[in-house]
Amino acid sequence: MKVLLVNGSPHKEGCTYTALCEVAKTLNEEGIETEIFWIGNKPIGGCIACKACVRMGKCAFDDVVNQFREKAYEADGFVFGSPVHYAAATGNMTAFMDRLFYSELGGNQNKAFFMKPAAAVVSARRAGNTATFDQLNKYFTIQEMPIVSSRYWNMVHGATADQVQQDAEGLYTMRVLGRNMAYLLRCQEAARNAGVELPKQETPIFTNFVR
Repeated sequence: MKVLLVNGSPHKEGCTYTALCEVAKTLNEEGIETEIFWIGNKPIGGCIACKACVRMGKCAFDDVVNQFREKAYEADGFVFGSPVHYAAATGNMTAFMDRLFYSELGGNQNKAFFMKPAAAVVSARRAGNTATFDQLNKYFTIQEMPIVSSRYWNMVHGATADQVQQDAEGLYTMRVLGRNMAYLLRCQEAARNAGVELPKQETPIFTNFVR
């Protein structure tokens, strides 16, 4: 089994990376393979609602979003991490998540994420972390992904990676998250081996507020 951990920070090995490493280390100790995927620091354009993904089965803009999609199909679980920028996920991370999750819905694939456990991790110098945590969790609920919890909200504090290493409670929270993710993955594996099928999926129904 494998968990993909997404580093949505513009810094490849900063605070968010440090938090994700603590989760990954714990998952490895539990026998789960991990990979940290950095979205990079080049600008990522947002979704333009062209709906080409309905026809293509992927985003029309072939960049880091589609690179991650290919990896996602083979993963069993996910952790999406972002630093806090103005009490929200980074602009690049928001664009990445918007296009990644919308193209999955638009393409009517629902295979990369359906019923795969997911968790959000946020890092902040001081505040804005709960708003960012809530923002990221909303992507998982629209794709029918079980959300993995920890002993506290999944956040670390610090202005530098060294300061995050001093956040004893934050790192503890990351380790609990890793163990809980490993447990849920093993439960799903046991269910598959016992012949328990995934929930039946209906054809989606879309309405608006004028009819």
